[in-house]
Amino acid sequence: MNAAATTMERQRAWRGPALLSFGFRPFFLLGALWAALAMGLWVAMLAGRLTLPTAFDPVSWHAHEFLFGYLGAIIAGFLLTAVPNWTGGLPVTGWPLAGLVAAWLAGRAAVSVSQGLPPLAVAAADLALVALLAFLLGREIVVGKNWRNLPVVGLLAVFGCANALFHWEAATGAYAAQGMGLRLGLAAVLMMIAVIGGRIVPSFTRNWLAKQGEGRLPTPPMQRFDLAALGVLLAALLAWVVLPVAAFTGMALALAGGLHLARMARWAGDRTFAEPLVTVLHVGYAFVPLGALVGAVEILGYSWIGPGSAQHLWTAGGLGLMTLAVMTRATLGHTGRALTAGRGTMAIYAAVVVAVLARIAAGAWPEAADALHSLSGMGWIGAFAGFAALYGPMLLRPRQAAG
Repeated sequence: MNAAATTMERQRAWRGPALLSFGFRPFFLLGALWAALAMGLWVAMLAGRLTLPTAFDPVSWHAHEFLFGYLGAIIAGFLLTAVPNWTGGLPVTGWPLAGLVAAWLAGRAAVSVSQGLPPLAVAAADLALVALLAFLLGREIVVGKNWRNLPVVGLLAVFGCANALFHWEAATGAYAAQGMGLRLGLAAVLMMIAVIGGRIVPSFTRNWLAKQGEGRLPTPPMQRFDLAALGVLLAALLAWVVLPVAAFTGMALALAGGLHLARMARWAGDRTFAEPLVTVLHVGYAFVPLGALVGAVEILGYSWIGPGSAQHLWTAGGLGLMTLAVMTRATLGHTGRALTAGRGTMAIYAAVVVAVLARIAAGAWPEAADALHSLSGMGWIGAFAGFAALYGPMLLRPRQAAG
């Protein structure tokens, strides 16, 4: 019996809510809702209308809840869905899945009201999900002897360690929003995008283009050039984590950005404009090398768009758009829908791009920063609230029959 049949049997055997029949369902829906709600809270905090009872300073709370809160949920949803396909193991469903969701919710609550709680207890609540995920997925990969995907679990473990470091920095009074914990966590997620995206973007592109007829197809993934580009990006990000303003770091980021633009040129993204569901994968990935190049310019002292632009290209652009692209595609595919982007889906993609461009423009035109920050926040909220409105019904209902 093949893995797909076993997975479907496990899902059919579950008699509870459809939301708990597969990992992507609760984590994608709750992650999107949290992304919209946390941004709304952040906008209110910026306007002086709200103060959260958190031990983190407001900027650190905002950075933490995007990187380790929202992204923690999306990474969980993606890996709980992908790893059974990679290893042939059974997916986590039902009440065990509900337990993982509860761990994530406990982390969000603990961080948001941490002012009156012991820092160690807050960190333990927030780190529980990643620790459980690393154990469950690592065990599946080892039992299935699927060694090629072990680096993904390694990056997940680094992501958890980065979150622990962020908590330690915040507890000692450091400005965690610009600390090593945040840089390490961001670097780990960027490497996940580079590794996993480097497989799925050309593969999904090839599948779609093959149905369109003859023409240029993407170069198969993970060739020698890809491995070299990944190695350079890893070295550049490690340098950025440890020496964020060193000239060597700037030069390494410039090289990594150039190599990954060249890597993307091999994926035939220019032939996908007829299907935004495929095109958006290329656009989302493009923010990774663009962020590296802008980061190099910032470090070397030539930036005119303000400090932090590279980080927002990576977070709001690369992480925000790439996760939204994967969430929409996975939801459509795993709920039995056609793999095509409708007008609503294209609108939420566009809203993320508006959010990124407005945030970058705020650095270039400080006199309009307040209005541009508001526009960026509204774009972000619209994108993820829009995902919840469009895709929430699909995530809450059982998979529909094929066709």
